[in-house]
Amino acid sequence: MPLFAYIALKNNKTIVRGKIEADDVKSAREGIKKQGLLPTKIIDETNKNASEQVIKLAKANLKPMSLKDKIEFTSTLQILTATGIPIIETLVFMENNAEAVAIRDIAYELRRNIIAGSTLAETLEKYRSIFGRVYVGLVKAGEDSGELDKTLARMLELLKKQDAIKSKVIGALVYPCFVVVLAMVVVTIMLVFVFPAFESMFDALDRELPLATQICIGLGNFMRKFWFVPIGGIFLFIWGVRKLFTTESTRKIIDRYILRIPLLSDLMRYANFSNFLAVLQVAYDAGIPVVDCLYLSNLTMDNVILKQAILSAASKVQQGIHLSIALRSTKQIPNMMLFMIATGEQSGRLGEMLYHCTTFIDRKLDDIIDKFTKLVEPALLIFIGGIVLFLALSLYMPLFAAYQQ
Repeated sequence: MPLFAYIALKNNKTIVRGKIEADDVKSAREGIKKQGLLPTKIIDETNKNASEQVIKLAKANLKPMSLKDKIEFTSTLQILTATGIPIIETLVFMENNAEAVAIRDIAYELRRNIIAGSTLAETLEKYRSIFGRVYVGLVKAGEDSGELDKTLARMLELLKKQDAIKSKVIGALVYPCFVVVLAMVVVTIMLVFVFPAFESMFDALDRELPLATQICIGLGNFMRKFWFVPIGGIFLFIWGVRKLFTTESTRKIIDRYILRIPLLSDLMRYANFSNFLAVLQVAYDAGIPVVDCLYLSNLTMDNVILKQAILSAASKVQQGIHLSIALRSTKQIPNMMLFMIATGEQSGRLGEMLYHCTTFIDRKLDDIIDKFTKLVEPALLIFIGGIVLFLALSLYMPLFAAYQQ
């Protein structure tokens, strides 16, 4: 008779591992349920390769979930899990009632894999490209500790925080970008339609035009004849910027210089450490070792220089150095953050101090975004005023000169 290894939940919390003899998977599942257990994974080595092939085919058709979808998915999963509803019934509910198609599809795939014998963490690992390593790692820690509902609650707060930070940063950049695009549109209209209308009048003046006027008329005529060149230039510029930020060598140089620009450096630094500390605190509370917490938290950081600094600190912690000392050696961590972590280590309340440290970094980030917004507005006024002044002088200087003559 075939032998099946299984992983099951006792009272929806305690993980139980064992083996059972049965004719097939269905009989094995029924036998496990008779023992008062909820089977989450049943392994039959003879059909293992076939199951993996089916999973690979299914993964190719799944659409990625947005941050909003992940928040909705995690919220529903946390609420129903906390009330004691089995994971299979929770996924069935999401499969039938979720508004987003991506959530319904992933719920179906998760349910199918769990019924086939995988745990939730093992199933999420197969779809790591959708959920991310941080999500998978924290769920695995929650399952291993028997506190999946609490870990999901922490993950939900983490996702909401990431969404809030993303909204703040985007909100601070939307206004400047809108103004710059509007200025480009106005300048294009002036060069293509307004200046050519005055060209015949300028010719009638029978005198040499100012250099600024000549430049505007020349640019306008060029854009009217070769309109595809500016459009191609815009797309080429966007491609070039994207290439610079995605190539490892150039990205490292850009990130290093960004950390030297006063206000932008603070914005980048605190935005990265806000996500880093949030994951570090959640992972530490979930019972993950400090070194693994550092590696997991480091996945949320975008700046290459800060990322390398945390990896260096993690290797020192692995060698036995205190967390605060290892972070201080990087010379990239804010002093208040180092002080609070050191205090938490000395008092044995590192988890609590990480929470307070996260709150401090978030407040600091809000202040930096407000300061950034206040400084950008006058800079944009000067920028727009300079463009308007240049166009106005280019248009009216020949007329003023003719009037004076």
